Amino acid sequence: MSSKITIIGAGSVGATIAYKLSYEDIASELVMIDINKDKVEGEVMDIKQGTCFRTPISVIAGDYEDAKDSDIVIITSGIARKPGQTRIELAQTNVNIIKSIAPEIVKVAPNAIYIIVSNPVDILTYVFTKVSGLPENQIIGSGTLLDTARLRSGLSEHFKVAQKNIHAYVYGEHGDSSFVPWSGANIATVNIDDYYKSMKELGVDLEELDKPAMEEYVHTSGGEVISKKGATFYAVSIAVCELCSLVLAASDSVATVSSMMHGEYGIDDVCLSVLTLVGPNGVQGKVPLKLTDEEVARLQNSANKLKEVIAELNI
Repeated sequence: MSSKITIIGAGSVGATIAYKLSYEDIASELVMIDINKDKVEGEVMDIKQGTCFRTPISVIAGDYEDAKDSDIVIITSGIARKPGQTRIELAQTNVNIIKSIAPEIVKVAPNAIYIIVSNPVDILTYVFTKVSGLPENQIIGSGTLLDTARLRSGLSEHFKVAQKNIHAYVYGEHGDSSFVPWSGANIATVNIDDYYKSMKELGVDLEELDKPAMEEYVHTSGGEVISKKGATFYAVSIAVCELCSLVLAASDSVATVSSMMHGEYGIDDVCLSVLTLVGPNGVQGKVPLKLTDEEVARLQNSANKLKEVIAELNI
């Protein structure tokens, strides 16, 4: 596939995304940009030395001008939360970073699809949408794509069935107010509750699903990984590479990614994740999953949590 992808940020997530892209047939050119020149040059050298076993691919450490004609730009830049730092303080610091990046990269790659990965991802997707001057369809936040992957992993282990058969999603912010709209969750088109009952009738040894505990697993598993190994970067990188594949595919796909809301479920002027049609032209619109009144209320609560943070920021 002849495509050019630029990655801004050579930290653990950015470097792992570049590494995974370097051996997949997703891109023919990779550009890595980071303020730390030695770090990005080292990452590129390490990655390039493993590409002799695949179809030739260009991997360079560059500057903004090297991103010209990129099909996709992935932004992973930002700092991690420090001890004693509030969520607002972290958000403002990373907002400032996004605001400094936006004019530089948009100037050279105005037609690219932008994938925002930096956290808090929904806030930064909103800010990039507001300050970049780009059409909204070109801006996608990774949103709850990772949360959804974690959910499906947990459900697969619980029900002892392949993840590819599970269709369940995480809605809202990529954070504590996210939730699972269980009314739309199914295994091979069968509602999860009905699937459990039918498996019990077949004599399959299954425990009934504890839905609040499963949501708690989704909320806390990232923190557990961080406590055990110091950071999370494999799963999110795989999710972002999958998103690149969707953007470069011949037809649209449906994914839980973060983008601007325009009245869906009574929510406006905030970025969060619902089922979204994504493809070669970026975000094509929201897919209207029918939610219960309780689920709509939970989604609106998630939107309000994000708006509370946005209201305190200098954008």
